[in-house]
Amino acid sequence: MTTADSPWEPPLAGTEVEHLVAMLDRLRTTFRWKADDLSAAGLAQRVGASSLTLGGLLKHLAAIEDLTFTYKLAGEHPGPMWRPQDWADNHTELLSAAQNSPAELYAIWDDAVARSRARLEAALARGGLDQLADLSDDAGVHPSLRRLLCDLVEEYGRHTGHADLLREAVDGRVGEDPPAGWLPRVGSGLTWIRRHELTAD
Repeated sequence: MTTADSPWEPPLAGTEVEHLVAMLDRLRTTFRWKADDLSAAGLAQRVGASSLTLGGLLKHLAAIEDLTFTYKLAGEHPGPMWRPQDWADNHTELLSAAQNSPAELYAIWDDAVARSRARLEAALARGGLDQLADLSDDAGVHPSLRRLLCDLVEEYGRHTGHADLLREAVDGRVGEDPPAGWLPRVGSGLTWIRRHELTAD
């Protein structure tokens, strides 16, 4: 299998930045594959007593993408779609996804990831992984960009596991990685799959 077949594969021996970004991209890709090409009913499928759905996770992770690279990193509002003041007790976007069509949910996630990639690239060019985020804790300690990336990898790891169960319940799709050559059937996936490798020979 070549890099062109699976551009989401992390390098075997890269730099710290390359590995962190690539691991995040692989989790993003696996999550998106698990959620891809479903109807409203498929995106609303639940498992057991849980209120989680693939549609809810698409919207939740889009919110987390914007929260990480705008509010936490830069101290800016995460965007007009989000109401962080409502997030103290639970992530309301998980439940509000039922109000969105499949096309809207895929676009919300795809666009958020594209924004995150651009913001992360700019941040890395400005100061690398050691730069401090605008966000601070009660003691005034600021996390590094490295910590924000690690937190996002953890967030995707958790929810990609949820997506495994939800997608299997919808139509039996299982597997650790997308098949070679996979691209999203709906949405603007080429904006978030590792673009610099898609054009490699």
